[in-house]
Amino acid sequence: MKNRIDVTFEGDHIRVLSDGEKSIDFAARLWSEVSALCKKHNCFKVLGIANTTLPLGIMDAYDHGELFRQLDISSQYRIAWIEQNAEAGDSVRLVESVLYNRGVRVRLFSNVADAKRWLLSDELPGDRSAD
Repeated sequence: MKNRIDVTFEGDHIRVLSDGEKSIDFAARLWSEVSALCKKHNCFKVLGIANTTLPLGIMDAYDHGELFRQLDISSQYRIAWIEQNAEAGDSVRLVESVLYNRGVRVRLFSNVADAKRWLLSDELPGDRSAD
């Protein structure tokens, strides 16, 4: 299996499961689905759980800023993301930094419980302290 995307509405958040090889084309498909479902349900809290087998390249990670601009994913969204493959960590942290610097409320976590707690809390969006 090259890659997989599963995006579902869970009542109080959108859950994203993504596995496999990552690229900006894959990200465009994934975030288009997420954006459409968020708008359909008027729910802009996103919990992502990824298991990447081939991480994003540096330019693909950086290009997320433009991708999110095109999809109108902005500060209205709150995104908690977990990457299960430590080898993909550097590219995911770069994506987090690019998006955060463009006003997207995004934070990386090492486990689902902490991610979901932050996602559904009233915690200030600028809090990026390590979990």
